[in-house]
Amino acid sequence: MAGSSAETIIGIDLGGTKVYGVRTDADGGVAAESKSKTPVQGGPLGVVDAIAEVVRELAEGATGGRLRVGVGAPGVIDTDRGVVRAAPNLPGWSEPFGLGEALAEALDGASVVIDNDVNVGLLAEARVGAAQGEDDVLGVFVGTGVGGAVMLGGKLRRGPHGMTGEIGHIVVHPGGRTCGCGGRGHLEAYAGRAGMERRARELESTGRPTVLTELAKAKRMTSSVWDKAIAQGDDVAIHLIDDAVEALGYAIAGVVTVLDLPLVVVGGGLADRLGPRFVGRVEQAVRSQLFAGTRLRVVPAELGDRAGALGAALLVT
Repeated sequence: MAGSSAETIIGIDLGGTKVYGVRTDADGGVAAESKSKTPVQGGPLGVVDAIAEVVRELAEGATGGRLRVGVGAPGVIDTDRGVVRAAPNLPGWSEPFGLGEALAEALDGASVVIDNDVNVGLLAEARVGAAQGEDDVLGVFVGTGVGGAVMLGGKLRRGPHGMTGEIGHIVVHPGGRTCGCGGRGHLEAYAGRAGMERRARELESTGRPTVLTELAKAKRMTSSVWDKAIAQGDDVAIHLIDDAVEALGYAIAGVVTVLDLPLVVVGGGLADRLGPRFVGRVEQAVRSQLFAGTRLRVVPAELGDRAGALGAALLVT
C-alpha cells in the first residue's frame, strides 16, 4: 500500500452526506484526515469543489512531490474514463459526469483515479481489514444507499458495464417501495438510510408518530439518529430496521448462492453505527434463505469510516 516518497497519496470517500479524505504515509498508514459535507446544491461541480478543498487541506505540509488522488464515488463508474455514469444518491447528478477529468483540472493536473465507493471499501477490507486472507468475498455497505462489491480470485470484479455488485438495486419486493433510482422494490429502498427516511416520514404523515423526526429535526436522519431512536424503543424505527434486515437477507443470500461465496463483509455508516448485533441479525436472515449446510460467515467491516478513503488511496499506490 505504500507510495513513493516523491508522491503525495490522498484517498477520498465521496458519500451521500460527507466527503472524507486521508493522506497516507510511506507505510500506508493515515498521516492526515479531513472531511466536509457533501453539497446538496450545485450538482457535480459543487462536489468537485468540495473534494478539491479536502484534497488541498490534506496536501498542506506534505513532503511528497506529485499529487495522486484516488476517489471512491457512489453509483455506476466507468473506471477507464473516470466517469460517474449514474449516482442516484447525489443530488443533481442526472447525467454522466467526468469526475476524474474535472477534479484533475481543479487540482492543477494531479493524477486522479475513480472507482465505485464500495469497490474501494472492499479493497481496503481485503488488504488490511476483515477480509484479509480471503480471495472470494462479497462486500455490502449500508449507508445513505446500499452498495455492494465482489472479489473473486483475489481481484475486484467490475463487469462490462461497471455494475458488478450493485446489490442495492436487486428487487427484494416486486412492486414495492420506490427506490431513489426510480425502480420499485429494490433493496436500497428498504435498507438504505434515504429510503428508510422517506418511509418514516410517510408513516408519520399518516398518523404513526415517530421520534425519528424529532431527533432529526430539519436535518437528515443520520445513522446516529436511527441508533438513538432504536435505543428509545421507537416503534417505527424498529419496524423499519426489521424490514431492512429481512431485505438484506433476501439479497445477500441470492448473491452468495449464485457465486458460492464463503464470506460477506457488512459495513457502511448505518451498519457500523448499529454494530455487531445488527450484522449478526443480517447473518441469520441470510442463513434462513440458504441451502442447508452452506458454509458462510457474515462479519462486520473493521475499518469503519476509513475503509473507503483507504481503499481509494490503494487505487493510486
